[in-house]
Order: sequence, then structure tokens, then C-alpha cells
Amino acid sequence: MSDASQRSEVLTDKAPAPVGPYSQAIAAKGSLIFTAGQIAIDPATGTLMQDADVGAQTEQVLQNLQAVLGAAGTSLDRAIKTTVFLKDMNDFAAMNEVYSRFFSDPAPARSCVEVARLPKDVLVEIDVIALAG
Repeated sequence: MSDASQRSEVLTDKAPAPVGPYSQAIAAKGSLIFTAGQIAIDPATGTLMQDADVGAQTEQVLQNLQAVLGAAGTSLDRAIKTTVFLKDMNDFAAMNEVYSRFFSDPAPARSCVEVARLPKDVLVEIDVIALAG
């Protein structure tokens, strides 16, 4: 089997369209879904939530991730690993409060790092690895 037959693109209009050479997510045949990092863009309007606080941005990011995973036939309940990128680690508690509402126990493994800058100067970006549907 070729490499291309082992993976497929996941694309939904319920999350922001890719703005570069990447996919919203890739499904590994029969096993895992790897999402691209999502930022706080409202997919209905294409509007960036640039002036929103980290809690509101985290909410939109996780809604976007729910939509991408749903298009892949899975959900956040099947997440096994997340990576959270924060512009400022002082925002951790506010991000974590919203984040905790989107995941059931056992919560996925998680890494959280502070970064110098994120796309479009947002406050948070999150990606997910989840079990396929």
C-alpha cells in the first residue's frame, strides 16, 4: 500500500479553512487523527477573535477542534494527547478552566508551552491527537 492510502485529509467548513500548506487534520487509516493547531477564528464569519481574552479564545479553539474531529468521525472524548501553546504562561489558569470543560476523565495527556508568538498574534493555539471513530 502506498503512503497516501494510509492517510486521508479531514476537511470541514465548521472550522476555519487552512491558511497555508497544511490540512485541518489527517486521519491515519484505522487508528489516529492528527489535527493542525487551531486558533480563535470563528468559522462562520472568518473573523479572528483578536481582542478576546484567553478564556474566550480557548473556547473558540476547542469548538473548532470539536468540529474538525467530528468531521473525522471522532470527538474530543477520544483525544489521547493535546499540545497547548500559550503566548503568556500567566494565562494558564484561565485557559485551563475552559479547557477542563471540554474533556472527560481520563483527560488526554497534555503538554503546555509558552511561545514568543502565535499566528495572527492570538493568545492560544491547541492541537489534538485522537483515536479514530
